[in-house]
Amino acid sequence: MPQTINVLFLAAEAEPYVKVGGLGDVAGALPRALRALSTDDLKVDVRLVLPMHSAVRAEARPLAVFALPRGNSEVQVEVSETTLNGMPVYFINGEPIRSSGSVYSSDNILDGEKYTFFSLAALELPRQLGWNVDVIHANDWHASLAAYGNLVKHWDEGTRRVASVITVHNLRFMGPDVKDILESYGLPHAQTDLPEWARVCPLPLGLWASDAMVAVSPSYAREILTPEYGCGLEEFLALRFDTLHGILNGLDVVSFNPQDDPALGVNFDVDTLEKRSANKVILQERLGLQREPQTPLLAMITRMDQQKGVDIALKAFKGLGKAGWQVVILGTGDPKLEAAALKLQDEMPGQVHVETRYDAGLARQIYAGSDLFIMPSRYEPCGLSQMIAMRYGCVPVVRAVGGLNDTVKHGDAGFVFKAATPRALATAIRSALKLYPGRTIWEKFQRSGMQKDFSWENSAKRYLELYQSIIKQ
Repeated sequence: MPQTINVLFLAAEAEPYVKVGGLGDVAGALPRALRALSTDDLKVDVRLVLPMHSAVRAEARPLAVFALPRGNSEVQVEVSETTLNGMPVYFINGEPIRSSGSVYSSDNILDGEKYTFFSLAALELPRQLGWNVDVIHANDWHASLAAYGNLVKHWDEGTRRVASVITVHNLRFMGPDVKDILESYGLPHAQTDLPEWARVCPLPLGLWASDAMVAVSPSYAREILTPEYGCGLEEFLALRFDTLHGILNGLDVVSFNPQDDPALGVNFDVDTLEKRSANKVILQERLGLQREPQTPLLAMITRMDQQKGVDIALKAFKGLGKAGWQVVILGTGDPKLEAAALKLQDEMPGQVHVETRYDAGLARQIYAGSDLFIMPSRYEPCGLSQMIAMRYGCVPVVRAVGGLNDTVKHGDAGFVFKAATPRALATAIRSALKLYPGRTIWEKFQRSGMQKDFSWENSAKRYLELYQSIIKQ
């Protein structure tokens, strides 16, 4: 009889049901990649749990109703179910989720209540289903209180020991103060080796209670041990170093495939790279840029945020001069950065084109039609854009930080610089532009990037090994 590992996978968002950012890509792909590792000797039964946000696109059937004690009353939990490629997907609903109109909000009280309710309801769900869980895998602060509740429940009730993993996609976001909310649900205030301020925040509490902590790239796992990136938790994380792991996120290589991507004007692969150039002309015409196939086209597809180094890029572009290149910028976010990008477009008409919106189809056309992809992030836990760019034959120029440092090798498939300054970025871009006219050299960069294996299978294998390790412990 095969061994079975039962995994409860919790996230605030997941494709194809609801997506706001990169977490949606991860939570939509990783559980399925894990289930695909099942063999005759080992069944990996991963089940996804999501909040039933008003934005969720799913047809789910009612499954269960139960109550969570809260103060002197109860909060009703409603569970519905659907399947995704054979994987059970559960949606948690209740008043704390219905009262919040968006996946994430700026209201700490609403979000604190919603995600505490979600985490604790998800923790109770397996018992309601009669399904014995071996591992609780929570993602970011929104689900991390499931690990904390799991530990407290084990202590208080002497229940079956369930291992827990928390994946940190961005340590900076730890969640609001939930001390009073936790107490109302019957969970005590933790007396831990966390800093005093962190003992009321969901992510630190979950990390403290978990059996394993995963950062989404090996470099980011090392970086969060330092004051620059540790967000005040670096000493705690150093004490827990033996449980900290770095596992690089993967990429949905079926969806992101230039060979059959319907968004592209002309499809191509590494063996038909000569077809790629047609996409550049199509893109230039769509954006109103001069149709110049031999002119290097730079690109940024980004959230307009200081973290992404948008200000660094704009200053670097301005310092490159007004000849010999074009750039397209697609992104939305900080109004000040949007305005600065549009100002550069006004100053350099016909050379700089800016779209301050989200457009998934246009993004794919930019990946397939541009020559250089610019990512000067101040920090980047993993990053998917550089992986997509390489898969589509667009050569990345990235800062040596986090997952960018782990996926792009300088002089191989891209260009890497260290300092978070316009000067350092401009120097790296100039180095790339000097090599661009040499088609043999440039195609070597492109082919190297297109042949890299960023599939989720590699990441899933690492996670499965981690599950097996903590279950044994």
